[in-house]
Amino acid sequence: MAIESQVAVIGGGLAGVFSALAAAREGADVRLLSYKQSTLAQASGLVDLQGYTPTGDGPVVDPYEAIPALPDEHPYSAVGVDGVREAIALFDEVADRYRGAHTDRNALLPTHGGTVKPTARYPAGAAAGLASDDRDALLVGFETLVDFDAPHAASHLRNAGVPFEVRGVSVAFPGDLNPDAKVTRYAKLLDEDGEVSVGGGARRARDALAATVEPHLDGAERVGFPAVLGDEDPAAVRDSLEAALGVPVFEVPMGPPSLPGLRLGDDLYAALDAAGVSMETGNPVVDYDGEGRIEEVVVERNGARIPFAAAEFVLATGGLVGKGIGSDREGVEEPIFDCHVPHAEDRYEWFDRDAFGDHPFARFGVRTDDDLRPVDADGAAEFENLRAAGSVLGGYDFAAEKSGSGVSIATGHAAGTAAAEAVR
Repeated sequence: MAIESQVAVIGGGLAGVFSALAAAREGADVRLLSYKQSTLAQASGLVDLQGYTPTGDGPVVDPYEAIPALPDEHPYSAVGVDGVREAIALFDEVADRYRGAHTDRNALLPTHGGTVKPTARYPAGAAAGLASDDRDALLVGFETLVDFDAPHAASHLRNAGVPFEVRGVSVAFPGDLNPDAKVTRYAKLLDEDGEVSVGGGARRARDALAATVEPHLDGAERVGFPAVLGDEDPAAVRDSLEAALGVPVFEVPMGPPSLPGLRLGDDLYAALDAAGVSMETGNPVVDYDGEGRIEEVVVERNGARIPFAAAEFVLATGGLVGKGIGSDREGVEEPIFDCHVPHAEDRYEWFDRDAFGDHPFARFGVRTDDDLRPVDADGAAEFENLRAAGSVLGGYDFAAEKSGSGVSIATGHAAGTAAAEAVR
């Protein structure tokens, strides 16, 4: 017998989370089916709406002003500016550790590679690091954390013409962590603020870190650390370091695994739990039953095929990277429902010969109608009760545009709301 719900959301990333949240808030009984852990652990934790235009112009100052000029096939076109605003308002409500809601304009944040990234929302811990701030900055890296070369990042920021003096220094992290220690180990040590061995004596971890950095301040008006300053209570870690150093402290967004991304995931899944969303994780959706209308999907669990029935479904399984879109020498496919994915038959037309060129594969994904229902090659809805959201959608290059989070949140919110309205 199938397990039933009114709305079933397939996928546990940003698009799936906001589909489920929106549907639940509209009163629907919602079940989230997620195969893998959320991809938020692989994200910087910054939430982008539109950083650059599809032709590479930018950075975009006001993403809401840029959205109406996007091509018709862009996912934002199905949502509209008002839909994007509604979705981001929900994000602001459930992710209260984020900043940026005071303005429509993008903020500019330094990254661990020394670039400056336009973004719409950013963790509170990164707020003192805005590149538009003219206070001189010191970037601090740790000798055992090779993913952040602070002197290298500082040099790149200077070359980028930031309006402040910036220096970088690498120091020994107190606590004798191994070079292969996970970022969560750094965070836990600072969260617990336990005693560490320093110069033959013992000091609290936060105090020891501040004492290590203090001689390098040399007039710096703020200090940036890699984003490992605690997991359970990063605000308390920052407060301790600021009190000891006498200047504001900020985190520099890092590559995967990302603590800001993990923190955001924790907050969003707590919001799902509070909204009453049922969650099934760790097992893939592999098949479905129905023609023209989906009756149920099939989850593979320890060799068994478990049916999940619902009135409405949302597909939020990700793109090529997340395996929501698959490809081989024969073509490109959406593997669960076999939704149509437009692409050239000749594989050599999938990419540009210039490594930094305009690659068609970056825009692979399902196309939808204005109700976010996947359409076939003739433009007809493939299933009356299936909607798609997030990077499974085609028609845009989220990596080049810096629009991935925004599209996921906005289309997820719209798909979940429409699904809930359909079951009223």
